[in-house]
Formats: sequence, C-alpha cells, structure tokens
Amino acid sequence: SINGKCFDWLLVSRRSCFRAGVRYYVRGIDSEGHAANFVETEQIVHYKGSKASFVQTRGSIPFFWSQRPNLKYKPEPQISKSVNHMDGFQRHFDSQIISYGKQMIVNLVNQKGSEKPLEQTFAKMVNSMANVMVRYVAFDFHKECSRMRWDRLQILMDQLAEQQDE
Repeated sequence: SINGKCFDWLLVSRRSCFRAGVRYYVRGIDSEGHAANFVETEQIVHYKGSKASFVQTRGSIPFFWSQRPNLKYKPEPQISKSVNHMDGFQRHFDSQIISYGKQMIVNLVNQKGSEKPLEQTFAKMVNSMANVMVRYVAFDFHKECSRMRWDRLQILMDQLAEQQDE
C-alpha cells in the first residue's frame, strides 16, 4: 500500500538454461548468440483490474571473450581475436528484439583499466550494427558512484528518461 492505495507487485526472474555458469568461467556468447548468465526479470503491477509489466534483461557482454580465473583478484578479460564477433552478436540482438522489442543497452563496466577494451568493443559493435531498435549507453558505475555516491545514479536516469517513457 502506498498513500492508502493497495496494489499487487510481482517480481519474477527467469534464468536462461543456455550458457549458465560460474562467474569468470563462463563469459560472452556462444555461436547461437546466447549470452552467459542471462536473466530476465519482470515487474508486474496489478491495480484495480489493470496490469502493467516491465521486463529487464541482463547477461554477459554479447561477443566472444573470456576471463579465466588465476591468482589475481580480478583476472583480465581476453577478447577472442580468431572469430567473427558480429555473427553471434547479431543473432543475440535479433533474438532480443523478437522477444522484447526495442532494446536499451546499459553497460555498467569500468571505462578504464582492464575492462576498457570490453566497453570500447561493445560500443563499436552496436554502432556497426546500426539498428534503430538498439540504443547503447555506457555508464562507468564504479567511477560515478564511488564512495557510496548513489545520488550520481541520477546522471544515468537522466540519460535513460526519454527511452524509459517510451
């Protein structure tokens, strides 16, 4: 109940059976475009006979890369140089668009250090795909929100506001 108005709020997460695995051991996509550790989360609000739903998905960055555990706290990501990334990447987003419609990608990885090549490659591939159904926003979460500056999430929210309203 909020402000005296009672409603039902359901939160459902569904984890894909494709490319499931432990962090660092399973990354990227397979040749069919299935992203590692893909999860679909749906929020459903039911109020006085009306229903509204919002679906959010998350998964590994959808190209061919790995991050093999070693003695380092955070092993360096390795982007595969021997495959055509665009085939699997295109399959991934074709499937996403069929299932969910227009896509808003929010990339929260570090934009410096060892994750920088992941962000750069992702942005480059989205631009190369040139699909009006897919929009890309990079937000360096660790930099922007360091020292518990959660108020800085408003920067991201402002970037997404127009598409969220759609």
